[in-house]
Amino acid sequence: MLDTVVSWILGDLSPSARIWTALAPAIFACGYFIIGLLLFLVRCAIKGVPQDEETLKRGSTVLVGMFLRHYFFWVIQPLYALIYRSGLPANALSMLSGLLGVSSGVAVAAGRFAMGGWLFLAAGILDVMDGRIARVRKEANPAGAALDSVLDRYVDSAMLMGLAWYYRDNWVLLPVLVAFLGTSLVPYVRARGEGLGINIRGGAMQRLERVLFLGVGVALSPIIEAIWFPEQKHPMHWLAVVGLVFVAVMSNVTALSRFRALVAALAPPKPARKRSSSAILGFNAAAGAIATGIDFAAVLAMVKWLDFSPVLATALGCVLGGVVNYSINRVITFRSRGAVAPQLARYALVSATSALLNAGGVALFTLHPQLAYTLGWWLARGAVYFAWNLPLQRDYVFNDPPEALLERPHAA
Repeated sequence: MLDTVVSWILGDLSPSARIWTALAPAIFACGYFIIGLLLFLVRCAIKGVPQDEETLKRGSTVLVGMFLRHYFFWVIQPLYALIYRSGLPANALSMLSGLLGVSSGVAVAAGRFAMGGWLFLAAGILDVMDGRIARVRKEANPAGAALDSVLDRYVDSAMLMGLAWYYRDNWVLLPVLVAFLGTSLVPYVRARGEGLGINIRGGAMQRLERVLFLGVGVALSPIIEAIWFPEQKHPMHWLAVVGLVFVAVMSNVTALSRFRALVAALAPPKPARKRSSSAILGFNAAAGAIATGIDFAAVLAMVKWLDFSPVLATALGCVLGGVVNYSINRVITFRSRGAVAPQLARYALVSATSALLNAGGVALFTLHPQLAYTLGWWLARGAVYFAWNLPLQRDYVFNDPPEALLERPHAA
């Protein structure tokens, strides 16, 4: 038995070893949390849900609701009490969390996903406890808070750097880098907001969710690989890939939502519009789709029935599509009453620069032959639309002067 344990520590990655190194901690943890859940439900039935004050202050997210948060902090009370009675300083817990988190990245880089995942989860649990212990002991101070925040960034970065090294020759490197971006921006936007006097805490993928989804996915992924791909020397660890992609997408969604909330809170008030942002987005996208359809139909008609050359038909179709797009946006999307001539000039400028940006974006994507040009086309179109076309049409092309807004009946 001792020889088996030693061989696992030294790197025995046989199928059975991969299963048991991943499953042994999971069996213990699952048993503890399942029994704890049953006791928690009994306790809730008798006395109601125990209300954890810090959980109430922090709130919940779509991914991890308030009930699960209360349950988690209730079920780890024995470990919390043990650490509290040990007298360990809160900063020591922060440092231990940092050491375990950095170790998780080293383990994952070497292909030891089970070890790395459980170390990452352990680091997350300790990170939850250090601040609580500091506040209960009245030891909380700005230096400790700064230490905790910086070490959290090191832990997150270490795990993702380990994954980046493991997947360095694989397409999974891209979602690793996207996750790195998102997990860096989520706390940064919050910190930037606090520096400007704005409290920004919303979003579905906060640190608890990142640790949970990424840690569990990495820790349990060797089981799937050992069952389905036992002969692979460098397995994909598909469960970890799924968790990683999910964290990559949701962390960036969270970062963008926080960024939008921060900008909205800091921006000066604008004249009220008759449509909400979501309505403007919907009508604007519909106007683009209708204009594109008319453009395409006109080109077909001119080439087939009027015997125009495809080049001339395409040019005339673009002009016709632009006029249709402008007209729908002016009348329906933005309900503008500004002067037509200046608007058309601004619209032509935005359209011309949009065409250049789209062409340049597609050209850049074609530098990567492994990427389908159609995907590059859509990526470029989406980026230019949301970063250039939509905001400029809303705030520049159809941004009526105040006197035009006052003329609108029921502008609200």
